[in-house]
Amino acid sequence: MQANTVVRCLRLGCALALGLLVLNVASSAPAAAKPIPVILDTDIGDDIDDTWALGLVLRSPELDLKLAVGDYGRAPYRAKLLAKFLQRAGRADVPVGVGLDIEPRGGTERQGAWVKDYDLKSYPGRVHADGVQAMIDLIIKSPEPVTLIAIGPLPNVAEALRREPRIAQRARFVGMHGSVKLGYGRGSPPAAEWNVKAAPAACRAVFEAPWPKTITPLDTCGLVHVTGENYQRFKNATDPVAMAILENYRLWAATGGDAGLKEQPATRSSTLFDTVAVYLAFTEALCRMETVHLRVTDDGFTREDPAGPAVRAALSWKDQAAFERFLVERLTSAPAN
Repeated sequence: MQANTVVRCLRLGCALALGLLVLNVASSAPAAAKPIPVILDTDIGDDIDDTWALGLVLRSPELDLKLAVGDYGRAPYRAKLLAKFLQRAGRADVPVGVGLDIEPRGGTERQGAWVKDYDLKSYPGRVHADGVQAMIDLIIKSPEPVTLIAIGPLPNVAEALRREPRIAQRARFVGMHGSVKLGYGRGSPPAAEWNVKAAPAACRAVFEAPWPKTITPLDTCGLVHVTGENYQRFKNATDPVAMAILENYRLWAATGGDAGLKEQPATRSSTLFDTVAVYLAFTEALCRMETVHLRVTDDGFTREDPAGPAVRAALSWKDQAAFERFLVERLTSAPAN
């Protein structure tokens, strides 16, 4: 065999060996984590933190939003807020569910000006007239477990469990509910947290259902604010999600009836309770978690009781400042196309 033929054979052998090595490395590399299918159940349009939370869901690649449903009455108003926000964010692929049209029917629709001329029929995506049934159908038909992120009172979720108890075997619950060791503000005693107090029987049914339960009570979520340079970065962002949040925040603050509140969007956020529930849907890294047994009382307290259902709860922060930075980073960094 001639010398140049030998060299060509050696080179070919090396190339084949390198190719096999690359294939072996590729096959042994861990696959990218698949996004978690989620349903968002929200009383958006009351406190502004629900709007921030919706933005965080959309800007979290770990989550795959399959359905967004308004809860706790004012059903058309909440559905329109969800639809317009999703459309503005370029996510009209996400179906919207109209929740139970229960009390309260009155009250101030503090973000109403944002959707006063919005026709729900114009939403390019699907709108489910029965949002509760849409939740049930999605969970039952899903090939993998669904995470239900609930950031408001729970009439929709309780009704879904009543209609179809099997959803508790095919989903997990992550909520912004309760007050275990801390109430509204540092050093305050446990309080009747609003999402529980507004519909205690519904919350009790949800906590007693046999699905995995994770919550952020006031102990952690009640401390979250965005201020200083973090807030200025958010306020100056050109991301459509951040801009839609800020538009709604300004309207919400203007209808608060408090001069100080009206000026707040210039310098800081309100308390961003619900954003922590979204975070806990895909990681617990910055929170200290404990399993507690909670009993929901008729007056809206979540009391520790050994006989109560077990709930995994974020009872304190490992690094609250890191979470607030993380939140702003997500909301001001549009995903690459």
